[in-house]
Amino acid sequence: MPHDDASPPGEAAEPTARAGDAPAPYATDAPDNTEPADLRAQRVAKVEAMRAAGTDPYPVRFDRTHTATEIRFAHADLAPGTETDTSVHIAGRLLTLRRQGKLSFATLQDRDDTIQLFVSDDSLGEERHRAFDELDRGDWVGVAGTVMTTRRGELSVKVEECTLLAKALRPLPDKWHGLADVDTRYRQRYVDLVVNEEARRVAHVRIEILAALRRHLLERGFKEIEGPVLQSIQGGATARPFVTHHNALDLDLYLRIALELHLKRLIVGGFDRVFEVGRVFRNEGIDTTHNPEFTMLEAYQAFADYHDMMDLVEGLVVASARAVLPDLTVRYGDLEVDLTPPYPRATMVELIKRHAGVDLHPAMPVEAARAVLDRLERGYAPEWGAGRCTVEVFDELVEPQLLQPTFVVDYPREVSPLARAHRDDPTLVERFELIVARRELANAYSELNDPVEQLERFEAEAAAKAGGDAEAGDVDLDYVRALEYGMPPTGGLGIGVDRLVMLLAGTPSVREVILFPTLRPEPGMGGLT
Repeated sequence: MPHDDASPPGEAAEPTARAGDAPAPYATDAPDNTEPADLRAQRVAKVEAMRAAGTDPYPVRFDRTHTATEIRFAHADLAPGTETDTSVHIAGRLLTLRRQGKLSFATLQDRDDTIQLFVSDDSLGEERHRAFDELDRGDWVGVAGTVMTTRRGELSVKVEECTLLAKALRPLPDKWHGLADVDTRYRQRYVDLVVNEEARRVAHVRIEILAALRRHLLERGFKEIEGPVLQSIQGGATARPFVTHHNALDLDLYLRIALELHLKRLIVGGFDRVFEVGRVFRNEGIDTTHNPEFTMLEAYQAFADYHDMMDLVEGLVVASARAVLPDLTVRYGDLEVDLTPPYPRATMVELIKRHAGVDLHPAMPVEAARAVLDRLERGYAPEWGAGRCTVEVFDELVEPQLLQPTFVVDYPREVSPLARAHRDDPTLVERFELIVARRELANAYSELNDPVEQLERFEAEAAAKAGGDAEAGDVDLDYVRALEYGMPPTGGLGIGVDRLVMLLAGTPSVREVILFPTLRPEPGMGGLT
C-alpha cells in the first residue's frame, strides 16, 4: 500500500513516521482513552450540524471517472514532483487524514487500491480546506482533482473539490493494530475488509477462482444452470439436512445437501454438458474445514466416464491455480504442494496396503474386514459391511498421509449409492476423490444410469434412514422415472469451492474464505450498541 507522503512539489520534506515511531495524529482523532460511544456521539453531532446547515451527509450519487488502480496504471512512470492536467473524479473511504503545516494528506481506499489525496488552500480554498480537515477516518468521499506526484514520487490526486458521500458514525479500528479479534473479524466482515489487507486478498482470490472455474467449463461447452434450493427429497449426498416448512403448501422441505440429482435430470433432457456453482446446506458441526452452508461446483458430461472426469478436475484445479498464483506451487501451512499435472492415480485398496500395511477389500467377508479393524484398533458399527470398513481405514489412516495431489479411485459400492458399478469388480464403483494436503478436494463418478439398480440403492438408503441413520437419503421416485426415459453414459464431478480457495489462498480455516460464515448470534444485538 502507498504511504502518506508529506512532501508536496517544490517544498522540503518533513520527517515521516517510520516503523516503531508513534503514529502521527489524525486531524479529527480523539485521545486514545476516548470511548467508542463518545466518538460515535461526536460524529452524530457533526451529522446534525451538517443537516442544520443545509448539507446532506448522505447524498444520492457521485459520478466517478477513475479508480485508484486505473490512475496508477495510466501514470506509472510519472516523475517525482510532476503536476498534470489530467482531471479525475474518484471515490472511496478515508483511511488516514492528517494536517501538516498548510497542507493536508489523506489516504483514500476504493475497491482495489489506495491513493493519496493532496489538499492545500491553493487547490481547495481555505474554508473548504478546513471542512476537509473536519472529515473522519472511515468517511466515504468523492473527490475531483488532477493527478500529480509529490517530490518523493508518491502518486496523488490534488483535490479541487470534495463531497462527503456517507458519514461513518463508528470509528474504524486503530490503523496500527487493525481488527485483531477473530470472532469480531468474522461478525463484522464489513470492517475486516476495510482494515485487513489479508482479508481483502483472500476475498479477491475467491473471486478469481470462481471466474476461472466458470471460464474453464464454458470454454469446453458446458452450460451453467440453477437448480432448486428447496427440495422435497433428501438426496444427492450422505448428510444430515436442514428442514424448513412451506406454509402455503403445508409441506416440510429440505435445504439441498447437493446439486447432483437435478443436474442429471438435465442430462436426461438433452443438455449434454451442464454445471452449477451453488450453495448447499448440511446440518453438521462447525470447525476449521466445515461450515453449515458452503459452495459446491458440480458438473456432468454425457458420453464420459470417471477417467474423463479426472482430466476435467485436473484442468479445473490448474486453471484456478494459474489465476491466482505465480506458478503451480502453493504453500499451505507447513506444506509445499505442487499442483503440476498429471496427478498420480491409485486405488483405495492399493493405498490402504501402502500406507496402513493391511489387506482390506470390499469383496472380503465382513467378519474378516472387521477383524482387520480390530487389529488396527478402529471401531465400527454393527451394520457396516466390508466396504464401509474399508472406507473407515482409508479415511482415518491413509488420507492424512496424502500430501501431494492424488486421485483415489475405485470406491466400495456400499458407500456410493449414485455411482456406476465398476466394469471389472461389482463390489466397487467407478468413483474417485482428489485428495490434496490431506483433504478431499473433489469427488466424482461414472454415473449410475440403470433405473432398476438405482431404485434398489435408493431403497437400501431409505431402509438405513428408517433404521436411524439421519444422513441416509430418501427414495427419489421422480429421479428414477427420469432415468427410465434414458440417461446416456455420464461422468459427474463435485468440487468443494471453499476448500479449493483455502488451498490456493494458503489459509487453514474455512471461515477465512467464506465472507459471512455461520456464527452464534451476537449477544446484545437486539438493538444497536
